[in-house]
Amino acid sequence: MRVSIGDAYRVPGCSSPSSRWSLARLHYAELIAYSLQVHNYCIKVATRDDLDGARVVMLDAVYRDFGTGYVPRWHRDIMDPEAFYLRSERHTLLVAVDEQDGTVVATGALDSRGPAHPPNPRWLAERYPSGETAQLRRVYVRPEHRRRGLARRMVGELLDFAKADGGYRVVYLHAYPHAPGALALWQSLGEVVCDERHEVPGGGSGVVHFEVPLP
Repeated sequence: MRVSIGDAYRVPGCSSPSSRWSLARLHYAELIAYSLQVHNYCIKVATRDDLDGARVVMLDAVYRDFGTGYVPRWHRDIMDPEAFYLRSERHTLLVAVDEQDGTVVATGALDSRGPAHPPNPRWLAERYPSGETAQLRRVYVRPEHRRRGLARRMVGELLDFAKADGGYRVVYLHAYPHAPGALALWQSLGEVVCDERHEVPGGGSGVVHFEVPLP
């Protein structure tokens, strides 16, 4: 059964992400558990009005969770998400909005850029070329809204988007092991294809690379 988050937890002005692709599936037990949470959420495709809130969530993650702060060569999409995610039909940016106060509390994005070499291993860039690879990016949830299934549901919608595109052969992402909950989430959804901590001389950049199956 497919249930729209917007239908299950109706928020004024919250529309479904797109007529071209369906929302992630929610099992009945998950739906019941989710309805018991204090907060209700609307998951939707971001508009220009959502970008400031999305940027706050993303910057908060890179400063607090990753400890890197804003690095232009890594984080240009955070400063200009409209150019990176809203202008191409093959890219998307989702936001989760807390219906209690209308704030953006989570983000999730997808684009057609594969991992670049450098800094990633050459074989990885060749295995996941741009254009054929849907890369999951910026799946971040504010700490006080974690462990409520938001990240998993947003990833489900992003995978549906990738499948509906028709041009993506594979889904790829990388994660930092020290990011709270990151490895557990991605290990439950996909397969590790390279753990730089153990497979790259000197530990590489310390990231773990995943492949996630299309629906």
